[in-house]
Amino acid sequence: MKSFLYILLFFVILGCDRNVMVDPDPKVENDEKSIIEHKGIEYQLTRENPVNFSTQGETKVYDFGKAAFSYPEITVTGHAKDTLYIALGECIKSGRVDANPGVFRRYRRIAIPLQEGEHTYQPKLARDPYGSNEAPGFSMPEEVGEVTPFRYLEVEQNSKYAICDVSRVTVTCPFDDNASSFVSDNVALNEVWDFCKYSIKATSFTGYYIDGDRERRPYEADALINQLGHYGVDAYYPIARRTCEYLLEHPTWPTEWIFQTILIAWYDYLYTGSTDLISRHYELLKQHALFDLVDSGTKLITTKHGQPSSLLSSLGLKSEIDDIVDWPHVGDTGAPGEDDGFVYTDYNVVVNAYHYKAVETLSKIAYALGKEQEGKKFATYAEQFKEVFNTSFFDKTHDVYVDGIGQSHASLHANMFPLAFGLVPDAKKNSVADYVISRGVVCSVYGSQFLMEGLYAAGRGDVAFDYLVSDGKRSWRNMMREGSTISMEAWGNEFKPDQDWNHAWGAAPANIIPFKVLGVQPVEAGFKVVEIKPQIGRLNHVSATVPTVKGLISLQVSPTSLTFTVPTGTSARVSIPVPFANYVVKANGKTVRTVEKDGFIMLQDLLTSTNTVVIETSKN
Repeated sequence: MKSFLYILLFFVILGCDRNVMVDPDPKVENDEKSIIEHKGIEYQLTRENPVNFSTQGETKVYDFGKAAFSYPEITVTGHAKDTLYIALGECIKSGRVDANPGVFRRYRRIAIPLQEGEHTYQPKLARDPYGSNEAPGFSMPEEVGEVTPFRYLEVEQNSKYAICDVSRVTVTCPFDDNASSFVSDNVALNEVWDFCKYSIKATSFTGYYIDGDRERRPYEADALINQLGHYGVDAYYPIARRTCEYLLEHPTWPTEWIFQTILIAWYDYLYTGSTDLISRHYELLKQHALFDLVDSGTKLITTKHGQPSSLLSSLGLKSEIDDIVDWPHVGDTGAPGEDDGFVYTDYNVVVNAYHYKAVETLSKIAYALGKEQEGKKFATYAEQFKEVFNTSFFDKTHDVYVDGIGQSHASLHANMFPLAFGLVPDAKKNSVADYVISRGVVCSVYGSQFLMEGLYAAGRGDVAFDYLVSDGKRSWRNMMREGSTISMEAWGNEFKPDQDWNHAWGAAPANIIPFKVLGVQPVEAGFKVVEIKPQIGRLNHVSATVPTVKGLISLQVSPTSLTFTVPTGTSARVSIPVPFANYVVKANGKTVRTVEKDGFIMLQDLLTSTNTVVIETSKN
């Protein structure tokens, strides 16, 4: 009988993480930050205390308020040969850490062999099986320590030992919590902002923009949204550059995402003013425009008529690429699909919209590098391609874009991408925007980035605002309602049952709020000139700060006034939505010259320093 019990105990303990480091002098003190550098990457370690705890029978559950990529620290007074059992998790159920949260929501139970007396224990976490054999996910350097996402820590109580202290050490990139702020008169929007800002910080722990803990590796689509979100909440740029260079060497399979590397490189230049990245990788970036996939007959991009091995080799791809449109598709992992019934054809409207955007962006990169001839060539190509695109995909009968040549189905995606990328002729913007709005949010969290961009580009900020504060199933508030404190891979578990709860590509509002709601975007690289074009929707007041490479931009915005301060060396181009028919615009008490276009009042002179712009009713 005794032998059986020993065997049983062996298998119980075998199911737990057993490697434990006893550290009576922890790496970081309470609430203090420490930086560890490894191979050029800075890791910020922060020791955090629980914000609450509860007792469930013989178990104590500690709540840290938000999930974070961390490892636990527990100080215990105990006896040698005793064992402390703890559990870590992202989800809670009936007051306990959920031991079966579902596929890639994390849970760990850890056995900690105790020593005599009081000691601080830092369990060494076993590495989860991230990624695949061909593309393994990133593990943490030994100097930092492996981490897992958890909000809750559960301790199984025992009279043989006493718990003196419970904390966790959270790992992120260096992050300035005070670099950005956003407070409005809408509580829901404030909560969405805080949720998405924290998501950017929490998912930065590897020093790369990754697709979440499920695979823990970079993908272009994740990186693009993560990059913009990071720029919206903190002026920290090394991760975007590092990730871009990684993806240039390790591109992923979706056709559209190959194009996105060009956009990532361009945004690095636009937001920082540094030509280093685009200069060193210019020739490879040109390959990412996929000119070799242009069909000689239709003059459109297609992946279905053969992919030259020379192209795949130049991109470092081992297999052919394929169109994605959105993710997940119908039937993947039991999900309903997020591509609005898109009809996949040889000539895909979304793929070709991306090709246009990539080449147009490539022309800007060439001009920025002083390559005037190539810049002009790419710009001319883009304009000619726009004509072919609209001739091929625009349904003049219904004034919408269809999914592909010869198709009648017009998905949300077929229309929101052309709207976001500037492909829609001015005369057709209203009909396309109306159709996009009629479809609603029938896209993924990834797709929402471009849905929002399209709506703001069309001057439909009021509709975009409603999406930002929505309580529906496809909303950021639904992610919070389901229990996550970091943006999800999908809108909720029903949309992707095997999703993880820590995908920064689900945090689009981190960039949409500063760059579209507040309308703060660089016009000239490095914020030499910034556009301030707020579309505050149904808000009555906003107070915010937006980080830039030159310093903070602060704003106070209402429907009829704008007070802002820009850093030294930055000039502002200001546009404000027209609030009523007859008006006069004053800057710092003096009437200024303006021009009205597309529902906005644009000040004709650039402004510097601190200014207050007011729109008053005209007496004329």
